Amino acid sequence: MKRGGKGGPRQPGGGKQMAGPRKGPPKGKPTPAGRGGRKDRQRVPGEDREIRGKGRPSAAGARSGRGKPAAGKFAGGRGEPRAAERRPLDQGRALASRPPRDERFAEHPASGLVPAAPVISQALKEATKVQTVTVTPDEDGMRVDRFFEARFPGLSFSHIQRIVRKGEVRVNGKKTEPKSRLEAGQSVRIPPLQLAAPRVRDESPQVLKDRAYLKSITLAEDDDVLVLNKPMGLAVQGGSGTTRHLDGLLEALRGPGVDAQKPRLVHRLDKDTAGCILVAKTRFAAAALAKTFRTRAARKIYWALVAGVPKPKQGRISTYLAKHEDEEDSFMRVAAHGERDAVHAVTYYAVVETSAQKLAWISLKPVTGRTHQLRAHMAHIGNPIVGDPKYFNIENWELPGGIQNKLHLLARRIIVPHPRGGTIDVSAPLPPHMQQSWNLLGLDATGYDPIVEAPDED
Repeated sequence: MKRGGKGGPRQPGGGKQMAGPRKGPPKGKPTPAGRGGRKDRQRVPGEDREIRGKGRPSAAGARSGRGKPAAGKFAGGRGEPRAAERRPLDQGRALASRPPRDERFAEHPASGLVPAAPVISQALKEATKVQTVTVTPDEDGMRVDRFFEARFPGLSFSHIQRIVRKGEVRVNGKKTEPKSRLEAGQSVRIPPLQLAAPRVRDESPQVLKDRAYLKSITLAEDDDVLVLNKPMGLAVQGGSGTTRHLDGLLEALRGPGVDAQKPRLVHRLDKDTAGCILVAKTRFAAAALAKTFRTRAARKIYWALVAGVPKPKQGRISTYLAKHEDEEDSFMRVAAHGERDAVHAVTYYAVVETSAQKLAWISLKPVTGRTHQLRAHMAHIGNPIVGDPKYFNIENWELPGGIQNKLHLLARRIIVPHPRGGTIDVSAPLPPHMQQSWNLLGLDATGYDPIVEAPDED
């Protein structure tokens, strides 16, 4: 991968803070985090350091250890199963055995059986008149618009927004907003609704094919939660020109009833990031896991292959990030504290292993979950992720032979409290292009991961 020339990286301007203050704002359009390579890297004595962006108020960050990295045996290391193999969601919590999904939904057109006519639920019958319902414990913490989507699957998004905006929906007798959170025991006034025709479960060949594909990338599953091994290149949600995406594929897992819900995405990954992604199968799980992510109780560990070797080998990156858009591209850049739309982002990193001081296997633990946070942060300290088309910023850098020019970033492990008790702890294997690089460089994916013992909070 050769950089430079007319198609080379942008000019400096969005990099990290230098030793002395800049004189005046940078000229020209802002550039992504860390533009300008390694010359302006902040050097701090000692093995651990904290790296801050421009305008970041001084604050001492917790270190993950002094002298040598803290060692922790990485679960799912030696002898880990292939991507298609399922693991229990919780090693400490017994999960009831269950038949495969195809057995539970065996009566599809291919079997020669005619599906029964849909039965309209009582909720759908009552939708044509004013009603007052009570928020259940399973719906505690759910957004108002999600509450309506869950209770009335045939209700359009625009209709939900309209009735809430016009004040027809009342929570404990007061007006509300679509994004407001509900609490168990609250009363919700529901006006007459315009519901679409009940949906009949689709059992077309394409749906059956999508269901089989999702099953092939399932890492772990129980009645509430599904953990998938998202491949690189599969978008999580739809967008301009994106027709095949994970959110659309989840429609194939919708239950057979007319009121059945499809599984919901709990968080997101970039299109080119592979690895663990959490899906809620029930309303209860969706509300509980959403609260978990809002309170930062979820722990996520990523693996990456970066250019060069960060110094020190273990540290904390703390910056503010803001989105920049122009006609050609959009990216996250390092911003000043207090700048409009700037958000705080914190990442812990640790070097696991190196290759000839030219490449390094990095383990990352994000405290916050900002868009492109890990990619922007690694570019910010002068060690961009190999194969990153948006943030790789080292001029005239050539890709070592045999390594594919694809983003080398994996959502390796996810650890979150299970909605019904216990812990979800699942690891994903290296995707094919990263496994090839690990083999070529002689990196051992079954070794210790020093980031495991890094702090969980900033």
